[in-house]
Amino acid sequence: MANVVVIGAQWGDEGKGKITDLLSKSADVVVRYQGGVNAGHTVVVQGQVFKLHLIPSGILYPNTDCIIGSGTVIDPKVLIAELDQLKRLGVTTDNLLIAETAHVTMPYHRLIDQASEERRGSHRIGTTGRGIGPTYADKSERIGIRIIDLMQPELLQAKLRWTIEYKNVILEKLYELPPLNADQVIEEYLGYAERLRPHVIDSSLTIYDAIQRKRNILFEGAQGTLLDLDHGTYPYVTSSNPVAGGACVGAGVGPTMIDRVIGVAKAYTTRVGEGPFPTELHGDVGELLCDRGAEFGTTTGRKRRCGWFDAVIGRYAVRINGLDCLAITKLDVLDELAEIKVCVAYELEGDRCDHFPSNSKDFARCTPIYETLPGWQRSTANCRSLEDLPQGALNYLKFLAELMDVPIAIVSLGASRDQTIIVEDPIHGPKRALLYTDGSPYTNTVSQTLQV
Repeated sequence: MANVVVIGAQWGDEGKGKITDLLSKSADVVVRYQGGVNAGHTVVVQGQVFKLHLIPSGILYPNTDCIIGSGTVIDPKVLIAELDQLKRLGVTTDNLLIAETAHVTMPYHRLIDQASEERRGSHRIGTTGRGIGPTYADKSERIGIRIIDLMQPELLQAKLRWTIEYKNVILEKLYELPPLNADQVIEEYLGYAERLRPHVIDSSLTIYDAIQRKRNILFEGAQGTLLDLDHGTYPYVTSSNPVAGGACVGAGVGPTMIDRVIGVAKAYTTRVGEGPFPTELHGDVGELLCDRGAEFGTTTGRKRRCGWFDAVIGRYAVRINGLDCLAITKLDVLDELAEIKVCVAYELEGDRCDHFPSNSKDFARCTPIYETLPGWQRSTANCRSLEDLPQGALNYLKFLAELMDVPIAIVSLGASRDQTIIVEDPIHGPKRALLYTDGSPYTNTVSQTLQV
């Protein structure tokens, strides 16, 4: 039995959806513990593309329980649309469970989010405009609507009439927007409640019961470490805690119940929205990474900014999350390059900086210090073991592992499930990986129990 957290080790969009889907085959329960519809996971199974925002990636396995935890914020309209989409594609959603204590994104949250971002002008953060920040703000202000409120019509009406009256003042006076009709909103959300009612549970109790029964649990985060509200590139962050510690709060479990933390990182770096990005590329190489990596957001369709791998933020992610191992994704995107650069440190006002600076102004002034490695200029798309990789690709992976002092357990070489090298099964395997950080020779002696 193992309880494993999967987190993004960069600015999100690292390919967590594929890795979570891959690991879900060995999991009995998958828990999404934070974020909302501002996240997007794309999973490709036998050529069929599944784009998920709220529903955990494990939904594609009918015998895996999928829980949307209390740390998430749920837009019922989007969630129901996802349920309908999966049904059309022949995927059962009977195994989807929803925390009754999760907060609900309402129409006024979306309106305020979009109007606030527009008012910021040149100081905009780059939000998705889906109402996530205002939903979490209401949660902190203790005026939020929770899933459990949707299940109680009289309570919901009383709470929403007061809240909409309050929010209409903000919409009209501050943003010069038309007010919301309380009766229409209440009717709409009571309809959503009946559709979701069969899925609603006490999630913390359900998860605890699964732990007591020695079931394998996978905790799935959205976004990435550098977008964490407390530990990311503030203020250009999300409104929740994607880091590993957020799994305990968002799922309702104690830290002693977590056995392993897996970080997911691309073989290069991307970010969406505003904020400093030291290794960002603006020329032909950046365009090549964008084109080959199909770097467009699942949620918004926005083009992602692309750059070289940044080992400074990689080491930071290892430290903040206590990573046991890494999954490196999109290695194949680098196949055509003659040379590949890796940021090993920053230069800040003439001094070398080996650690991620907390001061956003300092971070914006950092310039990368690179080491250049030879590329392999050979396709890796059909590689299925470490021995299949070109030596240059293997050297690159070992270099990253050594820089961040963490072993690599999984290497992804494309969007499909089978385009993956399992160095070690992070759920069933021993707490180690075969791609050692000290450069020791690797062997293929561990049984690869995770099949793709």
